[in-house]
Formats: sequence, C-alpha cells, structure tokens
Amino acid sequence: MEEPQSTPSPPPPPPTPPTTPLSLVKPSSKNNKKRPVKIFRAVRNVFRSFPIITPVCKLPSLPGGRLPETKVGVSGTLFGYRKGRVSLSIQENPGTLPTLVIDLAMQTNTLQKEMSLGMVRIALECEKRPDNINNKEKMKLLDEPCWTMFVNGKKSGYCAKRDATEEDLHLMEVLKAVSMGAGVLPPKPDVEGHVDDEMAYMRAHFERVVGSKDSETLYMLSPDGKSEPELSIFFVRI
Repeated sequence: MEEPQSTPSPPPPPPTPPTTPLSLVKPSSKNNKKRPVKIFRAVRNVFRSFPIITPVCKLPSLPGGRLPETKVGVSGTLFGYRKGRVSLSIQENPGTLPTLVIDLAMQTNTLQKEMSLGMVRIALECEKRPDNINNKEKMKLLDEPCWTMFVNGKKSGYCAKRDATEEDLHLMEVLKAVSMGAGVLPPKPDVEGHVDDEMAYMRAHFERVVGSKDSETLYMLSPDGKSEPELSIFFVRI
C-alpha cells in the first residue's frame, strides 16, 4: 500500500522591508502661536492708559491702510510620481513635520516642463464663506480645504488640502538632510499603481509673504539670492 504524499508547505512570505524611523519634530510656530496675541493685548492695554493727545501734524498712513507685510523663510517641497499629480509640502524647516500639504491640479511631468521653459506663477483661489465674513475669528487662509488653481493665468483645475500620509512623512524623512535640490527616488514595490514609477521631487527655500488675512505668497529663492524667483505660489481668498 502506497503512503500518501505530503503536500509541500507554501514558501514563507518575503520579509517586510525595514522602515525609516520618523524623527521629524513638530514646528515651533504651532507651540507659540498664542504668544504674540498675549503680547499685543498687553501692549494695547498699556497704550489705553495713556492720555489722548491730538497731534499737530498728520502722520503718514500706510498705502491702502494695510499693515506692513510680514516675511518668513520656509522649506517647500514639490513631489509626485512622474505619471501622477504633483503635491506641495510646506515645512518650517526640513527637520519638522509638514504644516501644509496640497495636491495640485497638475501632473508632475507637466510642472517639470513648465519650469524648464521659464518662470511659473501658480495662483490658488478660494471663495470667502458666509460664516467667515461674519466671524472675526475666521479660518486661516492656509487652512482652507479647496482651491481653484491657475498656472500662468490659465485655469488648470481644482486642488485640495489634505493631511500628510505615511508615504509623505517617509519622503520628508528621507529628504531631511536636503535643504535645496531636485532628483528622483526609486519606485517602491508596495505602492499600488506606482510599482514602476519614480518619485520626483524638488526642494527649495521659499519666502512666505503674508499680505493680509486673505492673501499670502510663496517665492522660491534662488541659491544666489539675486535672480527673480522661478516659481511663485499665490494664495488668495476672494
């Protein structure tokens, strides 16, 4: 009598590739965002105690009656698979968690082609909501969820703000030591739909200019600091 043949056991699954430990820290601006308000209130209360004096001459007013623009340097990264849409990530510096991630209405290879031809101007517009108009504590401009995107004056579609994904954070961790530069990362076999696709990125210093509560601009700074910015991103609430 023949002995029954044993069924061969299936091969063990491939080992999971090691993941890079996340060392990005929270941006300091979020921890101290309430401090300027307290300082302003203290200064305002001190000035309220002063006697009211009518000046003899008129003080010069600012153009348009607006407060002066504030400027701050940030780190910006444009990234995306060559066959997919490009995303924008803004960080306080390369070692912090992103404060803003937006999926832009443009293919990665299209943006690369536009930038090779000359200066690129991206405008992101959103509409004022009724609750924002009547509310003094209205939503911050960069917290708006949806935008209409224009590239060099031409409408390209709609884009949305989102939370940073695990893949985004892994990319920021890999690029932590990169302050400025561009390149590609090899395809990851565990990413659905992008098995054979490379991840392209471009990181640069940006000057963030806050014109008002309804307008901000990011100017990409060149390494020499002399030439005009090749890329400008305008955020406008109308």
